[in-house]
Amino acid sequence: MTQQILSRPPRVDRKALSFVPELVYFEPASLDYPKGKRIFEWVKKEGIPYRMTSSHNRIMNLPGDSELEKYKIAKRTLVVGLRKTLKFDTSKPSAEYAIPIATGCMAHCHYCYLQTTLGAKPYIRVYVNIDDILEAAQGYIDERAPEITRFEAACTSDPVGLEPITGSLRELIEYMGQQPLARLRFVTKFHHVDSLLDAEHNGHTRIRFSVNSKYVIKHFEPSTSRFEQRIEAAAKVAKAGYPIGFIIAPIIWHEGWEEGYGELLEALNAALPQDVRGDLTFELIQHRFTKTAKSVIEKRYPKSKLEMDMEKRKYKWGRWGQGKYVYPDEQADALRMFISERVFEHFPDSKIEYFT
Repeated sequence: MTQQILSRPPRVDRKALSFVPELVYFEPASLDYPKGKRIFEWVKKEGIPYRMTSSHNRIMNLPGDSELEKYKIAKRTLVVGLRKTLKFDTSKPSAEYAIPIATGCMAHCHYCYLQTTLGAKPYIRVYVNIDDILEAAQGYIDERAPEITRFEAACTSDPVGLEPITGSLRELIEYMGQQPLARLRFVTKFHHVDSLLDAEHNGHTRIRFSVNSKYVIKHFEPSTSRFEQRIEAAAKVAKAGYPIGFIIAPIIWHEGWEEGYGELLEALNAALPQDVRGDLTFELIQHRFTKTAKSVIEKRYPKSKLEMDMEKRKYKWGRWGQGKYVYPDEQADALRMFISERVFEHFPDSKIEYFT
């Protein structure tokens, strides 16, 4: 197939999409699948430069004169391929398994753990062999029967940000909606949920929104949906009958944090319908970082205001022998108590699943 390298910008309505790649790679085999063909035709129609690659795991020679420039270009690069590894990772405590429909994220959240776990491959990969992925999921469902099996779709990506291009999330939602012993969960910082509102979810998918104070979103979450957009999207999916939840993460100690997080909970209270509040979940996660993450973040976001002073933090050992720097107990307790009290003030019937 002839490769096409174009210099003109893509002709795309950026308001309609959450992510518009500036360069796309295709595995040749991906074009044997309807989803791969559809994405390929969209890329050609929009005039987005594309290339072929032998493997979605080996994208070499990305443009850029420096490591920082290559990183920024990689975050605007989409790779379309096949998911060959169909053994799912575990995803405790959120779910039993992570279901892999995409890897990599277009957002530029300074604190994100993907900075290190996907450090060498920050480009965004989507998989077109959805039937193979669903077949593998069915195997896990059958193996655990009669227990319910939960799948997390956002461990390595933000699937809502990619949904206008792939449509994979809707397929996943409707498949799980037909499975009495399966449930789906995912979390997003994007508001592009309209294509999911009429999906036949049957209450089997919980959509969670990652929310934060306006200060955190402004300074540490570039290329994500705004505070108001996320809250509006949450109200939409709640009215569409989805179980919903909120992850307040990372909770960051900053000047005016009490006002910021108080404003967040007040805005959620004003936006959410009354009839969804009995099945509302919250997950509270304080900011943490590793030495490796600190090094990577400082290189990729050298002007970031993100506080990562190890002398001001408490070292907390992890389950696998690698520790993280979290807030000292006094600060952590103050954050936990203030936000928990605001949650139950506005949503007395909700459940806080954990604070960590």
